[in-house]
Amino acid sequence: MTSVPTPIPSRTQYVLEGIKHRILTGQLTPGQALVETELAAQFGVSKTPVREALKTLAGTGLVVMNQYKGVTVRMVDADMAREVYDVRLLLEPEALKRAVRRGASLDAARDALTRADAATDTAERSLANREFHRALYLPCGNPLLGRMLDEVRDQAALVSAVAWAASPSWDREAGEHREILRLALAGDADGAGLALHAHIASFVERAFPQAESEAQGEDGPA
Repeated sequence: MTSVPTPIPSRTQYVLEGIKHRILTGQLTPGQALVETELAAQFGVSKTPVREALKTLAGTGLVVMNQYKGVTVRMVDADMAREVYDVRLLLEPEALKRAVRRGASLDAARDALTRADAATDTAERSLANREFHRALYLPCGNPLLGRMLDEVRDQAALVSAVAWAASPSWDREAGEHREILRLALAGDADGAGLALHAHIASFVERAFPQAESEAQGEDGPA
């Protein structure tokens, strides 16, 4: 018998989305302490929905709960970047190829790309970019594959937020997004998959070069 997920109470959901937005837009930075009483006052709620929201965020990998240090925003380093983006490299291009081959609509991806180009701030553009990638893999025809990519989506966004804060690369990524979508709309599944793979890999190489060098060291010479 399949279990049905328990709905999250509205106040907890409100706090959850609020904290997540602050983390993914850099208002709350990696390593920053998240104090229940302070967050409760900021959101105008009791500590209970804050506590539940933080537990959920810990489950998605955005915050870390420590018995002695309390709750903090997850730190981003080369190891984390490599782990998260390795999953994306393995799954996301394949999901896109499947979506193209089955003739799925990519209107949502086109709309997200338009919103990203028209964005007036970092938060708006970041959200649109996330939606662009999700719109590429979600219609792959395999709901489990889509859910697996959704599970690393927030962690990938946290890595991106840290990288963009250090070295913005919006224009380059926007151009790569347009090329990926062009190939997908043309029905070139393999070409779109290769372009997406290169796009994801190059981001980590630029933002966390130490992750790439460490990976090559583990694999040995080519």
